[in-house]
Amino acid sequence: MKIIYPVVFTKIPEGYAVSVPDLEIDTHGHDLSHAMDMARDAMGLVGITKEDASTEFPQPTDINTIESDTDDIVSLVDVDLTDYRKANERRTVRRNVTLPSWLDYQASKAGINVSAVLQKALKQELSL
Repeated sequence: MKIIYPVVFTKIPEGYAVSVPDLEIDTHGHDLSHAMDMARDAMGLVGITKEDASTEFPQPTDINTIESDTDDIVSLVDVDLTDYRKANERRTVRRNVTLPSWLDYQASKAGINVSAVLQKALKQELSL
């Protein structure tokens, strides 16, 4: 799933303050490039949290109606939440799998890592 929201970049002495009003995000970066990265990172974190909680995403505000000062930069920023999750969520989960004992025996005898085979099969099945 991809999300896209207007983001306001405000020049401050330390770099840029970043605001994503629709997602109630405030962050900052030491330069504009870093501020853009910080906006994407914060949006990704909020986004996967909303996905995990099955919370609806707010409608993006029309970029032309965003209130900002004359010196501010207002831009649309997008985040692919699937890519963000893959890149940042490295934790593993324990999952019980049921399989016939003879198959488990043969896999153990052959030195096959059942967890690795299952991961590979799931990635193939999900076209990841």
